[in-house]
Amino acid sequence: MEKNRVEMSQRERDVLKVMAGVLKGERTQVEAARLLRRSARQIRRLTRRMEAQGDLAVIHRLRGKPSNRRLAEAVRRQVLALYKSRYADFGPTLASEKLSEEHKLSVARETLRQLLLKEGLWTRKRHRDKHRQRRERRACFGEMVQADASTHDWLEGRGPMLTLVGMIDDATGRLLCRFHASETTVAYMDVLNRWMRKHGRPVSWYSDRHGIFRAEEKVRGYDQKRSVPTQFSRALSELGMELILANSPQAKGRVERTWGTAQDRLVKELRLAQARTIEQANAVLEGKFLPWFNRRCTVKPASANDAHRPIGRLDVRAILSIQEPRVVANDYTILFENHVYQLLAPALPGERGGQVIVEKRADGAMKIRFKGRYLEYEAVAAADAARPELVEAAAVKVLVALPPNPRSLAPQPMPAVGQNAKDRADESTRPTAVHRPAGRSGRTPALPCPSGGTSGGISKQPWRPAPAHPWRKAAVG
Repeated sequence: MEKNRVEMSQRERDVLKVMAGVLKGERTQVEAARLLRRSARQIRRLTRRMEAQGDLAVIHRLRGKPSNRRLAEAVRRQVLALYKSRYADFGPTLASEKLSEEHKLSVARETLRQLLLKEGLWTRKRHRDKHRQRRERRACFGEMVQADASTHDWLEGRGPMLTLVGMIDDATGRLLCRFHASETTVAYMDVLNRWMRKHGRPVSWYSDRHGIFRAEEKVRGYDQKRSVPTQFSRALSELGMELILANSPQAKGRVERTWGTAQDRLVKELRLAQARTIEQANAVLEGKFLPWFNRRCTVKPASANDAHRPIGRLDVRAILSIQEPRVVANDYTILFENHVYQLLAPALPGERGGQVIVEKRADGAMKIRFKGRYLEYEAVAAADAARPELVEAAAVKVLVALPPNPRSLAPQPMPAVGQNAKDRADESTRPTAVHRPAGRSGRTPALPCPSGGTSGGISKQPWRPAPAHPWRKAAVG
């Protein structure tokens, strides 16, 4: 039974779904090549392999094997050393030629360029923008969706200022949107989740360059920045969706024009319904505006095929959540949003000192994941949740505990200079800051009190050497 099992990635299952339509004659090879971003020749070759090998043909034959075209590590180190010492200001093309002529090292220009980019020794050059023209709609429903948000006085002063977050299919113009308090990552995740539950996973996501979709950080030691994943771009990557960022509002004009229609008709629908809250506004949106828009303002796509992919085994609730990494302390606790959480037994290998992922889900639940497994946890001092100062003190004790200061372990507090008798009497009745445990000196947990009832604190008389001590003899001599 195990011999007939084929292990596939999500990408390979997506390829299998598209190619299944080709084998049944329901989808052309040209359309499949566009959906899979391959050439028609590759699709024909893949079709012949699937006819001969079945589903196993979609698995790359080099899986688990090193690339046959990789650059040897010794050659890579030699090329980098030569470039840094002799050709530091050379471009990839000239440096490739010099390495071949002077050092007999045959390295392709593009291979060298990628290697220098990876090491931070070369930066991409800007080129003049190409002439652009009106883009045609995508052919299949679900091949690409455009997303945007519109902040407007939708309730005309009857309620709070709302933001309409939505996404529209590029091929058909089908719209799905929802009112939120503001344009946030959670709002976009909510709209995407509703779309996927209804239609499936689109192939690509087209939006502007908002910080929700794109972020940058400076590279240490260089005057340049590099892109870093955001919460939403990470979610799209896990869903197998391509993120396309527009360079101008005109590039995503389809969704931009939709807001003009909504700010005319939807505002009037909300006025007739006398909507005053976000719940009432969403009820009007789903009951009146969206059914009318998807019935009257959509078009027939060029292809009748649906490019949406099923959700399958993907954990959408986990993917569409705010995920933050945290390091587990030695006592199996983590600090998240000024709260300390205790991870419960059993302890997994590598958990202590390892990194866990904290998921804040849309329904308000919080999950802690470690290497694909969810851990049980409880809040520290949960019984004293009404007293935040105790939770904060517990967090400080766990994370920044310092060794005790011997000077602070005196049996009684020292009175201030000039303090009168009454103040000293009141001070003596107050509890001391340090309570010495029974049978111990209080300096360390393992050091007991001296025998004979002597105190473990600072001695009252200075120590003097005995008359017969070698020090005294040496001094006399």
